[in-house]
Amino acid sequence: MYEDEEFDEDLPDVDDYPTLQSVVRFNKLLPSVDWFRSVGRDLDAETRETARAYAETLGFPDAFVAPVENWEEAAYAAANPDWNSEWWEVEEQLRVSLTGEALERMSEEDLTAALTHISATASPVIQHAVENLAEEEGMEDEELIRAAIGSAIQTCHQSALVLAAGEEDTHPFALKYRLFELGRWPIAITGRSFNLF
Repeated sequence: MYEDEEFDEDLPDVDDYPTLQSVVRFNKLLPSVDWFRSVGRDLDAETRETARAYAETLGFPDAFVAPVENWEEAAYAAANPDWNSEWWEVEEQLRVSLTGEALERMSEEDLTAALTHISATASPVIQHAVENLAEEEGMEDEELIRAAIGSAIQTCHQSALVLAAGEEDTHPFALKYRLFELGRWPIAITGRSFNLF
C-alpha cells in the first residue's frame, strides 16, 4: 500500500489542482471504510434512499431496489446473463465523460497516477475485508469473491473520477460509492431490479 507522502510526491502539481487534492484526501479515507459489513442485513432507510437516488440519477427511476439476502443470491445476481446492458452502457458513458472533464483540469499523467494510487490503496483493504467475511460465513465461491472485490475497486475508481472532474456528491458514482460506505454491495440493475446485497 502506498503511503500518503509517496502519493503526494508522485503528484508534484497537486497543490495547483484542487480536484486532485480531493482525490488525495479520498485515497486517505479508503482504509477506514468498513467494506461489506452490512451485506445480508435488512436495508435501512438511508440505504434505501441512497439506492433509489443512485438508480434515479443514473436514468433508471423505475428500478425497484431488490434486497439480496445471502451469498447464494448474490452469486446468482452477479452471474445473471440478463444484466441490463443499458445500465452498463450508461455507467461506461459516465466514466468516459468524467475522464474527459478530469483531463480538462489536469494532465493525463497526473490522472493516471492518481487512479493508480487509488487502486493500490483500495485493493488490499477490500480484498482483506471480503476474504475475511467469506471465511467467517463459510463462503468458498472464489469467483464471487473476486467479483465483489472487483466491483468495490471499480467503484473507488469511479468515485475518484467524480472528484477529479469536480462533480458533486449527488453524481451517480458518488451515490454508488456511498452504498459501499454503508457496507453494501450494489451488484447490478437487472431488468427493473436494482440488486443490492
